[in-house]
Amino acid sequence: MTSPAPHTVVCVDFGSTFTKASFVDLESGEMIASASHPTTLPGPDGVGDVLDGFDACLAVLVAQDARAVDAEVLACSSAGGGLRIAVVGNEELVTAEAGRRVALSSGGKVVAVLSGGLDVQRYADLRDALPDVVLLVGGTDGGNSSQLIGDAAFLGAARWSGPVVVAGDVEAHEQVAAAFEESRTPYVLADNVVPKIGVLAAGSARAAIREMFLAHVIGGKHLSRRTDFTAMVKGATPDVVLTGVELLARGPGPDLDGNARPGAGDVVVVDVGGATTDVHSVVEIDPEESGLAREVVATTAVTRTVEGDLGMRWSAVSTVEAAELPDLEAAAHRLRAHPDYLPHSDDERDIDEAIARAAIGLALRRHAGRSKVVLSPEGRVVERTGKDLREIDLLVGSGGALRNGAAGVVHRVLLPATGEHAGGWQLPRAPRVVVDHDYVLAAAGLLAGAHPEAAYGLVQGLALSVDE
Repeated sequence: MTSPAPHTVVCVDFGSTFTKASFVDLESGEMIASASHPTTLPGPDGVGDVLDGFDACLAVLVAQDARAVDAEVLACSSAGGGLRIAVVGNEELVTAEAGRRVALSSGGKVVAVLSGGLDVQRYADLRDALPDVVLLVGGTDGGNSSQLIGDAAFLGAARWSGPVVVAGDVEAHEQVAAAFEESRTPYVLADNVVPKIGVLAAGSARAAIREMFLAHVIGGKHLSRRTDFTAMVKGATPDVVLTGVELLARGPGPDLDGNARPGAGDVVVVDVGGATTDVHSVVEIDPEESGLAREVVATTAVTRTVEGDLGMRWSAVSTVEAAELPDLEAAAHRLRAHPDYLPHSDDERDIDEAIARAAIGLALRRHAGRSKVVLSPEGRVVERTGKDLREIDLLVGSGGALRNGAAGVVHRVLLPATGEHAGGWQLPRAPRVVVDHDYVLAAAGLLAGAHPEAAYGLVQGLALSVDE
């Protein structure tokens, strides 16, 4: 076997609909070649392999640059339903909500949020949700951890076999660990997501969820019979993309000579896919201007939301229903039945653009929330929900509808979600708008750890790009 090609790497995203591959020069941080292929999932009879689509992509890359055949491969995956996370917490409005936000920032689709203590019915609900990972939270550090301990004991007694990430009161770790050791439940202990009221700390739990995803979920989905699949996957796609967004916004910090390497500022990325529309934001929070936020869980600078009912194919029907577009219902049903369909005529492209515009507009509204003036004991104050995106510097669009769209797609699909909107929506007012045509954010997220200079080169190229 030949040695890997030096100074190059192949970055792959196994998506729910398409597998995308990029060949990157590590020295320049430039994209040398790219390819995509419909994701190839095993059928009910077990025939097929997710790496069949990768092999097709690799053949295209090699045709463009022969060095790709021996290059190292780094991958992320949301194939086969992605990462399904259930959150079990104390109170619905505090630790369970905090856990939900952490699960989303970790690249997962939240399939259940349970609070109030596990019992027979809640356990049945948990089991029916079919989570890949359970995020168990509850109690501030040194606070009341009785329910956290009780939930762990319930899972242990029920012989829950799936992986559990524990991110509640750290003083309960010993008792929680004992319950899972006895039941042989795979678990990881992380720092508390709510160490004290008003604080949300996602980092440790996010890393622990990534660990469980790699150790238990990737192989457990049986997407490939080849061992190289589990070796190449480094994380769930949304988690990896959010890492790329953070690098784009903040930069990697000064280099070894002290030279500044700035980011693009406050950034929002909206990624419209076949099944979901994801919004990633990195926006520094100014506590002096945050208004009266009637939330007991703090807003964080790095945020991700996933709209499971908004998408181009699998979720086309629910998108047009949510956007109240009855004229598109028949077309949406056809698209849902054929998720690999690509538009060929102007009319078909118009339908795709209308669905994409609706998905993007709704997803950004749900992420941003509203602001309004209310009366309180302190007088007239501004109450805000969601994440205030009005002053962001850069809005990045992603997804096949934008990357492969006809000339002017940015103006028709992405820009309508910006500017001043009635109703108090905190949408981007006047950001610079670009499209991630080369899908660099996933590649940058994959490279950020081992190859930070190349990752920074990729996001710099995106930040400096010019769109229509």
